[in-house]
Amino acid sequence: MTAPDTHRAIDAVWRIEQARLIAGLARIVRDVGVAEELAQDALVAALKTWPAHGIPDNPGAWLMAAAKNRAFDERRRAKLIERKHEEIGREMDERDEPDLDAALDDDIGDDLLRLIFTACHPVLSAEARVALTLRLIGGLTTEEIARAYLAAEPTIAQRIVRAKRALTEAKVPFEVPRGADRAERLASVLEVIYLIFNEGYAATAGEDWMRPALCEEALRVGRILAELAPQEGEVHGLVALMEIQASRLKARTGPQGEPILLLEQNRARWDQLLIRRGLAALARAGAQGPPGPYALQSAIAACHARARVADDTDWRRIVALYEQLAGITPSPVIELNLAVAVAMAFGPQAGLERVDALAAEPMLKNYHLLPSVRGDFLKKLGRLDEARAEFERAASLTQNAREKKLLLERAAGTAN
Repeated sequence: MTAPDTHRAIDAVWRIEQARLIAGLARIVRDVGVAEELAQDALVAALKTWPAHGIPDNPGAWLMAAAKNRAFDERRRAKLIERKHEEIGREMDERDEPDLDAALDDDIGDDLLRLIFTACHPVLSAEARVALTLRLIGGLTTEEIARAYLAAEPTIAQRIVRAKRALTEAKVPFEVPRGADRAERLASVLEVIYLIFNEGYAATAGEDWMRPALCEEALRVGRILAELAPQEGEVHGLVALMEIQASRLKARTGPQGEPILLLEQNRARWDQLLIRRGLAALARAGAQGPPGPYALQSAIAACHARARVADDTDWRRIVALYEQLAGITPSPVIELNLAVAVAMAFGPQAGLERVDALAAEPMLKNYHLLPSVRGDFLKKLGRLDEARAEFERAASLTQNAREKKLLLERAAGTAN
């Protein structure tokens, strides 16, 4: 194997093993920052050794052994004791040294679940949770995260460093929460995964309308979580929602990257495998009890997925689902989506009345989709001058170049 081939293979192995390696180490050292450093040291050792001696039969075990050796070196030089004081000293005391080889054989699923809950801890800001999750569980480099979010690499690096420091200073336990705390913490985890997915599905800024790599990363983490927490209906609900929405990715843009709205998409380009996976996940969510917010949203997405053509969409069913969703998690954004469904089911005037009732909502003051939706209703009602003004206002509010262009084209399309 040539050196470039070996390096590509190492990169692939690292992507697969990184999260499990960090998770296993974090359980032992009780610090995700220290665990990541040990894992990175193991990677450096692999980059030095594997090109000359070949990739071992069990690369994960090799990396864990390398991390173990590094940990013991650090222990002997007291660096880990300095960082974690007496806690690390007790964890790695030579009289009761942890068996890292045995740890590799433990149920790695528990460690991964602990790592996901730790990275998504509410003590961190939403931005920090997203960056740390992509770094530790997704295995993305700081450069890749910065590129995905159109941010400066030093900004992302600082965000990750501060997140790890905050977890250490807050003494966040490396554990899966139980009891009353579990629901709140799980909600934080699901929020982070969906934030990542949504940024990929509809980028808030930049030249591209979508960033599919982020969708894929969110789906990967969501699928892992669903396997680790099979009794959590909302986990399956979120996975179902992402699978079904991801099925549309190829149909959401034209040849030049221009956005194609849902009702105008060529549904033959929707990925039927992802739809089937999404519907299966939705069924698993339903088997766990009454639907939560993600399960309801995935049920709405399923209504679109089941319609062979746009005209076959069961809009009345969608209205009922949005009303149920609004009852569980009231939100102006949900009400706006409900207004769209009402307009499709009962006509644009009915939708417009609902949208106008949202005009004073502070959350929607600078939300570009409010004037966009209102412009659509006004256009259908023949009020073209008003529609044009709404589309132009929507274009002024969005930071995404593709969406701005689409909205200005819709404004131009209202000309008499």
